[in-house]
Amino acid sequence: MAVKVLGAWPSPYAMRARMALNLKSVDYEYVEEDLTNKGELLLTSNPVYKKVPVLIHDDKSICESMIIVSYIDEVWTDGPSLLPSDPHERATARFWAHYVDDKWLPALIEMVKSQTDEAKAEEMKKVVEGLQLFEEAFKKCSKGKPFFNGENIGYLDVAIGSYLGSIRMVELMMGGFKLLHDDKTPLLAAWAERFCAGEAVKGVIPEAERLLEFVKERFAPQAAQ
Repeated sequence: MAVKVLGAWPSPYAMRARMALNLKSVDYEYVEEDLTNKGELLLTSNPVYKKVPVLIHDDKSICESMIIVSYIDEVWTDGPSLLPSDPHERATARFWAHYVDDKWLPALIEMVKSQTDEAKAEEMKKVVEGLQLFEEAFKKCSKGKPFFNGENIGYLDVAIGSYLGSIRMVELMMGGFKLLHDDKTPLLAAWAERFCAGEAVKGVIPEAERLLEFVKERFAPQAAQ
C-alpha cells in the first residue's frame, strides 16, 4: 500500500492524520506504535523528534500532525478541501490550530497534573477561557454553517476536534463537570456532537473511559516516586 500512518491510539496528533485521510477517502495502512518501545520504522522515518504521527506516502515520510493534514489536503484534491480558499480565512484557521496546541493544550495538561486545588483552579480558568475563544472563533469561521470549515469538516475542525476525547476524559475525571457547556459554549458543544458523528471521525477518537485508564496507568509510576 502506498500510504501508511504510524500512530498511537491515545495520541490526538495521530488522530488528525487518520481523520484527514478519511475525509479525503484515501485508503491507508495504520501501524500502531508502542511508544515505550519505538519501532525501527518510526525511528528512521522521524529521526529528529522520533514521535508519531508519521505519514509515509510512496516511501517518503511527512512528520508533524498539522503539516501532515496540509500535505493530505494538497496531494489528494478530489475530496473536499480541508483549508478555506480565501487567504485570510486560511491564515485564521492556521492561527487557531497553532493556538490550540501552543496555549490551550498545555493548560489542560497542567490542570490534570496539578496537585493542589489552587493550581488546578488556575489552569481550569485558562482552559475555560480558551474554550470561550473557540466559541467566538467558531461563530466567525463557520458563518452559521455546521463546522469551522463551513459545510464540511476541515483543517481547524480536525485540529480542535482531535482533543474532544481528552476533554471528555477530563470531564469524567471531574465527576461529570462539563467543559463544553450548552449554556456557556452552546455553538462549540453542538459542533462537538456533529464532529464526533462524522463518518471520518467515528472509531478514531477513543472512549473517555479508555483514555482515563491509559492516563492512570501511564502516570501512576510517576506519582509513586
